[in-house]
Amino acid sequence: MNKVISQDGTAIAYDRIGQGPAVILIGAGPNDRSATAPLAELLAQDLTVYNYDRRGRGDSGDTAPYAADREFEDIEAIIAEAGGSAHLYGTSGGGVIALEAAARGLAVDRLAVWEVPYILPGTRTPVPADYREQLVALLAEGRRGDMCELFLTAAVGMPAEFVAPMRDFPGWAAMEAVAHTLVYDATITGDFSLPADRLAGVTVPTLVIDGGTIPWISSTAQAVAGLLPDVRRASLTGQPHNVAPEAIAPVLAEFFTSPATA
Repeated sequence: MNKVISQDGTAIAYDRIGQGPAVILIGAGPNDRSATAPLAELLAQDLTVYNYDRRGRGDSGDTAPYAADREFEDIEAIIAEAGGSAHLYGTSGGGVIALEAAARGLAVDRLAVWEVPYILPGTRTPVPADYREQLVALLAEGRRGDMCELFLTAAVGMPAEFVAPMRDFPGWAAMEAVAHTLVYDATITGDFSLPADRLAGVTVPTLVIDGGTIPWISSTAQAVAGLLPDVRRASLTGQPHNVAPEAIAPVLAEFFTSPATA
């Protein structure tokens, strides 16, 4: 494990493995870098992979007060460690961060995103307007499990009857440990609407990927691709939202290592 100091003094933990062009993996939801470690191992055959804990997760620090800008300063710090520029891969909400990083003009070479969760009108039940406020209130009461349940039902869209038994799953405690960062994610995603103007400013080559198993997510992928000036599309037919590393790794490796086109 390595650490880099972000602009506000927060230590950001990361693993660096492999050789080749640099790629930074940006995770999502109540997870730490262990969730993306299997993918990192596969990509390391062709790339130098920086797999990091977003602030407040795993071995990274967490300096108050939180602001969305800190997430991008953290990525900038890792880009500097990588030599001044890097590819980005973001999964789900991590894809939102990756797209915004490119829109902000960070030194991104290429960008790939998996099933970003912007919600198009009429495609699914909207996230409650007070979703972030609900998370903040639950956190203040120490109800971390309820925060995770709210995330899975209101944001992810899972039926409540499926989520309730998940509290007994082995990984639930790990989710609760980083549940406070769901507030951070909600700060970034806002109302989950598609930021068309911001995406139109993402000029780096971008690969937009989905699995075709969730209709509203597939609609979003098409809409995102339609806004980007330099875009490629891929669909890993039948892959769930929790995409298998062995299914997506070859697609990412090919995209990040292929020769630049004029």
